[in-house]
Amino acid sequence: MAEPRISSIDGKLAEEFAVPSHVDEVKEKMVSFARLHADAGRRVVLITSGGTKVPLESRTVRFLDNFSSGRRGASSAEYFIDSGYAVIFLHRHRSLYPYTRMFLSVNMLDALQFRAGEGAPANSGEVVVDQQVLPNIAKVLRRYNEVKEERLLLPIEFSTLSEYLHLLKVAAQALSSLGSKAMFYLAAAVSDFYIPASDMPEHKIQSSDGPLQLSMKMVPKILSPLVKDWAPQAFVISFKLETDSTILIKKARRALDTYRHQAVVANVLDSRRGYVVVVTPETEAELILTDEDEKNEVEIEERIVSNLTAAHKSFIMQPVG
Repeated sequence: MAEPRISSIDGKLAEEFAVPSHVDEVKEKMVSFARLHADAGRRVVLITSGGTKVPLESRTVRFLDNFSSGRRGASSAEYFIDSGYAVIFLHRHRSLYPYTRMFLSVNMLDALQFRAGEGAPANSGEVVVDQQVLPNIAKVLRRYNEVKEERLLLPIEFSTLSEYLHLLKVAAQALSSLGSKAMFYLAAAVSDFYIPASDMPEHKIQSSDGPLQLSMKMVPKILSPLVKDWAPQAFVISFKLETDSTILIKKARRALDTYRHQAVVANVLDSRRGYVVVVTPETEAELILTDEDEKNEVEIEERIVSNLTAAHKSFIMQPVG
């Protein structure tokens, strides 16, 4: 397999976005993970999840952020694993995480009970789980332990936009050896604006200096080099979120025309948990949860993953050339 090509964006990443100190270590982990599951005949999906933080100072006190909780990425990871994939989960620090996501709203101390042994010191005893507070915890824990034992999930954290961009690049390079069996499911909410590292003040911006005026650059479109240079044979899915439903499909098709990837999951902010459209160059598939589905706690991510795994299978079977 040919080495990933160098893109015109590589120089800009190195110059304007601080390189994480652990990027080489993370790349080695991802290369080993890809090799392990390639040898086992599995497909591998890289899922990006959560939002990105954009620092305003080098020694960061203030930053710009977005609202993404990582719900879609975390739930999708579970459904991909259930569909036979191994998952690299590139997620924002403290965003929702596979298997623990449904318990995030629970105060864990309310779910635990302390039982001291008779006559034992006050600080000794056992801790047990109240399964009424954590319903289905036994089932979830059993499944999570199976996933860990089979090494099907590789979690990688990011926090800032710079970390995200560099880690996505090395992830693409690590998975490029899988060819068409690699999938990129780019569900993270990535900032459109940033301040180059060279333009950032080192110390905290002082409010005593008066009103703050910022001049921010547009974040380079990372999808283009990923598709063209870093992992050119992979199956790539991007996400398009809009607040205006009348422009949604048009924007999704424009993205496909621009970047030449395989699919866009298009959704509107207000209805994103119950309705999406999977747009490909040839098709538009509406995925809708009915009232009965919601009553039965069906998640839209299950439908999304089912649609895309079928499309990926067809993509792999296409002749190369």
